[in-house]
Parts: sequence; C-alpha cells; structure tokens
Amino acid sequence: MSKLRAIWELMRLEHGFMLIIAVLIGAAISNQEFTGYGYDLLFAFLTALLLEASTFSLNDYVDLEVDKKNRRVDRPLVRGDLKPKTALLLFFLLFPAGILFSLLVNMRCFYIAILTGALAVLYDLKLKKVKFVGNFYIAYTTAIPFIFGSVAVSEHIPSAVTVLSVIAFIASFGREVMKDIMDIEGDRAEGVKSIPMYLGEKKTSVVIALVYLLSVALSFVPFVSLRETSFYHNLFYLIPVLLTDSIFVYLSVGIMITENPPLKRYRNLSLFAMMIGLLAFLLGSLTGGR
Repeated sequence: MSKLRAIWELMRLEHGFMLIIAVLIGAAISNQEFTGYGYDLLFAFLTALLLEASTFSLNDYVDLEVDKKNRRVDRPLVRGDLKPKTALLLFFLLFPAGILFSLLVNMRCFYIAILTGALAVLYDLKLKKVKFVGNFYIAYTTAIPFIFGSVAVSEHIPSAVTVLSVIAFIASFGREVMKDIMDIEGDRAEGVKSIPMYLGEKKTSVVIALVYLLSVALSFVPFVSLRETSFYHNLFYLIPVLLTDSIFVYLSVGIMITENPPLKRYRNLSLFAMMIGLLAFLLGSLTGGR
C-alpha cells in the first residue's frame, strides 16, 4: 500500500481526476446525450489522466535535487519511497499511451494532446525557470481540458465552453502569480524572473485582484447571456458559482488592503474556490434546459 500511495503522490492523480471532470464538462456542454461517443469520451479521459500522470512523474525526476535542497518530504522521490528511475519509466510508459489514446478519439484531440504534451515536457525541462511564461502554461493546462472534451464529441466548440475556459484560465493565472509573490525571495536568490520582480509586490497584488474580479464578472455570462445553453437561468450553476465568486471577491479585497496578507491561506482558499467553480460548471453542464 505504501508503494501505491507513493505512486499516487508522484503522479498527483487527484489533479488527473479533476482534469477528467473538466473534460466531462466540455463534452456535456457540447453533446449532453453523448450519443455514439462512449468510447471517444473514455479515450479522452484516459488521455488527460495519462498525460497528467506522466508529466508530473517527469517533473519530480527533473526537480529531485532541488526538492532535496528544499526538503520537500511531500515528494516520494525525496523520501526514497520510489527510485528516480521508476519516475522516468512511468513517464516513458504513460506519455506515449496518452498520446495514442488521443489519436483513437479524433485528429483534433490528437493535435491538442501533442501540443499540450510538448508544452508539459518543455515546462518540466525549461519553462518553469521563466516564471511568467510558466504562469501562462499552468493557466493553459487549466483551460484546455474543457476544449478537449468539447472536440472529443462535437464538430464545433460552443460559446459556453469558450467562456468557461477563459474563466478557468484567468483564475488559474491569478493563483499562480500569487504564488510568485510567496516565492519572490527564493526566486531572487536563484536569479529567476517573475512578475512580482518586474512590477513589485503591491502592483502585482492589484493585478491579481483585477484578474480575480474579471473571472467573477465573466462567471455571470453563461447564466445571463447564453440562452442556447443549459447554464441560462440555471440555479444549479448560479448558486455554487456565487460561492466561488464571493471567495474571489474576498481574496481580491484582502490582497489589496491588507498590509501583509496571509498568501498561503489565500492560495488555499483560491484552490477551494476553483473546486467549487468546477462543481458549478459540472452541475450547469448536466442540468437545465436547452
């Protein structure tokens, strides 16, 4: 059981299951009946899960020495629960399998998987050293599963999928920049450039607040404007999204007016808000009229 737990931690499978939910949301918005797309949807789920698991394994392999210096005992390679070659083997087994499953869905999914997989490997090897580029990459990985799920079961991407992807991108970007403020001293010592190092902590806090408030404003678009979707006037979407919005408003105000905001707690709250937002997206995609 300890080995299985270590493998779970290495591959961060909880992230993989969140990606599966995002793929399901994109698919449900685009084709709620899933008629004739059962296997395509299953292969799309496997693509998301395997690419996520493989690239997290590569990430821990590449970062092993840095994680040791930072005493990251939450990492199974640092604890010695798994050997580094195990992480590398998992990457070389799971990554091509994920790409193969995308090819079994359709060519559009294959192209998205190739692009996303290439960016993931590039991030593990290079992009994370350029923080502001890495911020956009992480935000991209939060948004693309909705589009991936959509093209798995539909010839076109509905406006609702586009809006939800933009909301996810924006919220994730704000969360990553918040972490950059937390890491500013370590980044400065390592010579890593991040947005707070260009703008300063105060201006960056304003940027984060504005980004969060923009995601709040956009969250009402599906409920108010997208008449052709299941989100339109759907309380199953509105109620949880209001909870998400209230947290983001609280974080926006707090990070701007508090002298030394508790950024670690704020970041944990932002993750909770995004999880509730994901629930709102799921409920909205599966309920309501058309």
